[in-house]
Amino acid sequence: MSLVLWTICGLFSTGCALCFAELGACIPQSGGEYVYIRRAFGDTLSFVCLWINFIIIQPVGNAASTLIFATYVLRPIYYDCEPPNSAIRLLGVCVFTLLTAINSFNVKWATKVQVIITGSKLIAILIVIVIGLVWIANGHTENFNNSFDGSDYRAGSIAIAFYSGFWAFGGWNYLSFLADEVIEPHRNLPLAIIISMMIIISVYLVANVAYFTVLTPTEMLQSSAVAVTFVEQTVPGIVYIMPVLIAISVMGSMNGAMLSMSRLFYVGSKNNHLPKIISMITIKFKTPAPSLIIMCILTIIMQNFKEIFYLIEMMGFGFTIILTSTLASLIYLRWKEPYLHRPIKLPLILPLTMLIISLVLVILTIYQKPQESGLALIIICSGLPLYFFGNWRHKPTFIQTILGNH
Repeated sequence: MSLVLWTICGLFSTGCALCFAELGACIPQSGGEYVYIRRAFGDTLSFVCLWINFIIIQPVGNAASTLIFATYVLRPIYYDCEPPNSAIRLLGVCVFTLLTAINSFNVKWATKVQVIITGSKLIAILIVIVIGLVWIANGHTENFNNSFDGSDYRAGSIAIAFYSGFWAFGGWNYLSFLADEVIEPHRNLPLAIIISMMIIISVYLVANVAYFTVLTPTEMLQSSAVAVTFVEQTVPGIVYIMPVLIAISVMGSMNGAMLSMSRLFYVGSKNNHLPKIISMITIKFKTPAPSLIIMCILTIIMQNFKEIFYLIEMMGFGFTIILTSTLASLIYLRWKEPYLHRPIKLPLILPLTMLIISLVLVILTIYQKPQESGLALIIICSGLPLYFFGNWRHKPTFIQTILGNH
């Protein structure tokens, strides 16, 4: 069942990426979904989108990544037991602070780090796939017998499972940022999205087949570091290498988020939707250090929210709200601005289908996970008073000075 969900999540992400590409081609501005929602529905809803990214998606996603990173690094050290939570959280804080410092002092360093990290990710995936194929060739297919036994077919549970898939396929929404830089975007951008997403879906599916060849679903659920458990049972000689490769890969996700999301927050700050300090750069290094430091603090705070999957579910719910709003923006702009130049114009049935699915996911999540979705909604709504306060025209001078509007 999980392989089916991986495939569906990949295809859904591909459809959404194509929708974002249409918006990016007809609204070639930095800021992604924030800019699209602002164009369609105005400042209030676009601020909510920005606030969700700023206070939930970015810090919660980074917090989950830091915990995964630390778990893999510490697993070989605590070989016979689970690493203590305090050690996991402390190491996570240290590595994220280090990445914040690297991005604050030199963007070129951060870019070079990203290249090295990408290589480590490919090596780790290749190791898993090769080992899995060898095991299949040796006739180890017993884990695929009665493979649907024990599956949970409840709609709410499937919706929650989607969020882990979203997180794994995350990053496709950044492709729309490149729409104005692509030659013949009406042809090349959809082609690039479809080819790249099909490759990613295929690689993820083969990697998961490799996992299932060696591990039972129960073993995978009980393991805090699946890749480590996988090599322990197949090639124990590299048990200390695999965690390092996975940890470096996760670090790349955090570094990539820092490099990309700063553009969104910069645009939001320029539109007076965030304090001016967030759009400031350091004089010496020309980097958005204030924004990075604020995000580091928020990430450390979010790290103290329960376990990894709790964070992923809360982040997924926030992202689905933004996704629903963005897809609605595409459809609304078709009616509001019918003569807008659209280098890419998809059949209307595609964004409508994506919108219905994302809306159903929001409703099912509220039903299935009221605590996580309730907390996310409270955090989202907490931004509205700040928005109206920020737009209060006659604020005292000292408050305007603090916000950078005076």
